[in-house]
Amino acid sequence: MAKKTVTKKKSTKDNAQDFSKYVRRFWIIFTGGVFAFFFMFLLASWGLLGEMPDYTILENPKTFLATEIISSDDKTLGKFYLDDNRTPVDYEELPKELVEALVATEDIRYYEHSGIDFRGTMRAIVKLGSGGGASTISQQLAKQLFTKQVSSNKVQRVFQKVKEWVIAIRLERQYTKEEIIAMYFNIYDFGNNGDGIRSASRIYFGKEPINLNMKESAMLVGMFKNSSLYNPIPSRNPEGVKNRRNVVLAQMNKYEYISEATKDSLQNTELDLNFSPESHREGSATYFRAYLDKFMKDWIKENPKPDGEKYNLYNDGLKIYTTIDSRMQHYAEDAVGRHMPRLQAEFDNQNTPERNKTAPFLELDTKEIEKLMNSGMRRSERWRVMKSQGKSEKEIKASFQKPTQMSIFAWKDGQPTEIDTVMKPIDSMRYYKSFLQPGMMSMDPQTGHVKAWVGGMNFRHFQYDHVKTGKRQVGSTFKPFVYATAIDQLHLSPCDTIPRQQITIEAGKYGNPEPWTAKNSDGRYDGFMTLKAALGSSVNTATARLMDKVGPEPVADMAHNLGITSDIPIVPAIALGTPDISVYEMVAAYSTFANKGVYNKPVMVTRIEDKNGTVLYQFTPETKDVLSAEVAYTTVNLMQGVVESGSGSRLRRTWGADQGIYKKIMTGYPYELMNPIAGKTGTTQNQSDGWFMGMVPNLVTGVWVGAEDRAAHFKSITYGQGASMALPIWGLYMKACYADEELGISKGDFERPANLSIEVDCSKWEGNGDDAANPDDDLDGVIDF
Repeated sequence: MAKKTVTKKKSTKDNAQDFSKYVRRFWIIFTGGVFAFFFMFLLASWGLLGEMPDYTILENPKTFLATEIISSDDKTLGKFYLDDNRTPVDYEELPKELVEALVATEDIRYYEHSGIDFRGTMRAIVKLGSGGGASTISQQLAKQLFTKQVSSNKVQRVFQKVKEWVIAIRLERQYTKEEIIAMYFNIYDFGNNGDGIRSASRIYFGKEPINLNMKESAMLVGMFKNSSLYNPIPSRNPEGVKNRRNVVLAQMNKYEYISEATKDSLQNTELDLNFSPESHREGSATYFRAYLDKFMKDWIKENPKPDGEKYNLYNDGLKIYTTIDSRMQHYAEDAVGRHMPRLQAEFDNQNTPERNKTAPFLELDTKEIEKLMNSGMRRSERWRVMKSQGKSEKEIKASFQKPTQMSIFAWKDGQPTEIDTVMKPIDSMRYYKSFLQPGMMSMDPQTGHVKAWVGGMNFRHFQYDHVKTGKRQVGSTFKPFVYATAIDQLHLSPCDTIPRQQITIEAGKYGNPEPWTAKNSDGRYDGFMTLKAALGSSVNTATARLMDKVGPEPVADMAHNLGITSDIPIVPAIALGTPDISVYEMVAAYSTFANKGVYNKPVMVTRIEDKNGTVLYQFTPETKDVLSAEVAYTTVNLMQGVVESGSGSRLRRTWGADQGIYKKIMTGYPYELMNPIAGKTGTTQNQSDGWFMGMVPNLVTGVWVGAEDRAAHFKSITYGQGASMALPIWGLYMKACYADEELGISKGDFERPANLSIEVDCSKWEGNGDDAANPDDDLDGVIDF
C-alpha cells in the first residue's frame, strides 16, 4: 500500500518572516545603491574617477577664442584662428526665440532643476533611454567644456556621466542660468568653421545672432543633436536638416512658445540659407587681413604679456580695431568685380592664340618665354615644397609637365568661379599669367585712416598683394611730384604757359649717361599751353622741361618727403614715371596734396584689446609738414584740370552703348561725377600698367591694373591706358560711396588757403592757353627757359 504524502502549510508567522526578508534585502540594495551613487559622486568630486576642474578653472573655462578684426563701422571683417573660429556673445545678444527653442528641445525643466533633472533621469532609466536622454543643458555644457567622449565601454560611460553631473552642479552654483545658456551656445561647434553661435549665425545666415528669426533659430538649435548629420552645407541631407528644424518648431509649439498656426506656417518654409563662409581665403578684405596677419605677428613679438608670455594670435581672443570701413570695402570690391571681367574679356579677345601665338605675352620669343616660365617655376609653392622634400631639380621640373587634377579660377558671366580640370602645372602657370590684376587703396587724407584695401582679384587663387607688396612703374601719376617741385621752387601758376616743343637733356647733365629726349604720345610738338592743360593732357615734353628746370634730385626728395619709400633714381627720366612704387605709397603721397601739404602716415589699426577689453595698443598719428598749403592747393588745382578737360574727363560723362571702341568695357558706367575732383591717369611703356589716382577733399583713392608679368599687356593704348584700365574702377567705387550718404564723402571744393598769392583762376588771364586743342591762343605768362 502506497504511503500518503502530507504537505504542511506555512504559518502566517513564516510568511511574514519571508516578506520581511525581501523587504530587508530591498532596503539593503536601495540603501547600498544610494550610498554607491553618492560615493561615486564623492569619488568624482575628489578626482578619483578622472581629472576634475577646480573652482578657478570653472570661473574661467579654457576655450580657444579667435582674434576678431573689427571695421571702423563696428562690423566683423574676419577672424584669425587655427581650429576654433569662436567669438563669444553675452546672453543679452541672443534672441528670445533662440533661447526658447533650446529650452523646449533640450531641457524643458531647465529653470526648475539645479543641474540634474531627476525626473528625466528616472524616465531614461525606466525606459532604458528609449524615451530620450536625460542630459540637461548644464550637463551638456559640462561635457563640452571639461569631459571627453570615451569609448562605448559602459562602465567608463557611467563614470563620465557621474563626472558630468558633478560638474553640472558646480556650474549651476558658479553661474546664473542665463550665463550657462550663453556659454553653451558659445562652446558648440556648428560645423563649417561655425564655432559658437556668433560664427554659426554669420556663416549660415550672414547676420549677427540677435537678428536671427524663429526658423533660423530652430535650425541652429536642431544642429545640437548632431551638427555633422544635420549640417546644411554641404547639403548632403537637406530634408534631414529641414525635418530636424521642424522637430524643434514642434517642441516649441508643444510647450506653448509658439502657436499651432505659426508652427505649421514655418514648417512649410525653406531653410533660406545665406552661406557666408569665414575662412582666411574668403570673405571681405582678404588682402587687408593678410597684411594684418603680418602686422600682428610683428606686434606680438615686440609686445609680450605682463608675465612675459607671448600673445597667441589664433587662440587668445584679441580684438583688432581697424580703420577699414566695411561699406566702402564692399563698394571697392564690387567695383573691381564689375570692371575686371569686362576688361579681361577684351584682353583675352586680343590675346587669343589665333591672334598672338605667344599669348598672353607680346614681343617675346620662345627662349624669352621659357626663361620667364623657368623663373616662375622657381618662385612657385610647388617648387618650394618639393625642394624641402629633398627632390632634385630634374624631378621638380618633371612634375610641372605631369597632368594634374586641379581647380582653376575663371570668369563666368561676369562672376568669379572655379573650374575642375586636368592640366599640367606649367600650363596652369601660363594660364594664370594671362589674368589682369587690380590693386586699390582708399584713404582719408585728413586722418590717414585707410578705408578700403583690395590687393587683387581673388585671394583664393591670387594671393600676391598689389597694394603694399607689389610695386610697378607709375607712369604719368608721378608727374604731379615734378609740378609740385616746380611750383615750390619757382612759384609757378597753373596759368603759366610752356612750349610743347621737344626737349633733349644732354649727356652728363644731372649725371645722365646718355642724352635723354622726351616724346609726346600724340606726336605733337607745336605751340604753347598752360601748365594746367599740359598736366591735364599729360604732355611729356612739358614735364621734361620742368624737370630740366628744377633737376631730378629735388623731385626725388619731394617724392620721398611725400611718403614714397621706394628707390627713385636721380635721372631725368623719372619725370615720366619710371620708378616702381606701390599703390600704398602713391595714395599716401597724393593725400598730402589733399591735406594742405601735411603728410599723414597711413593708419590701418587704431587699437588692440585683449578678450577682457583691456587696451593693449593705441595708435599714435605720424604726421609731418611737407608743402605749404599754397603749393599743395596749386598742385591740386592743376590736377583738377585732368578731370575737367584732360584724360580723366570720362568721369564727367555717361558711357552708353554708342561710345565706339570703348563700349565693350564702358557700357553701363554712368559716372556723371560733376563735383570737384582732382586726379591723374598713368600709363607705362607698352601699356603694361594702368593707373588712376583720384581725390576729393576727404578721400584719396589709387587704382592700378596690370598683369603679373609686364610682358603680358594690351597691344594698343586704346584699352591699355590708365583711363580704360583703372579709372572705371575709381568711378564705380566713388559712385557707390556718394550713393551712401551716411559715409559723408565730400562733394565740395578743396579749401582755398587764405592769402593765396599764386593765381589759379586762368579765366582772369586775357588769353589763358589752357585749351589743349588751341595751344597757340596766347603767349602771356610763358615760363622763361
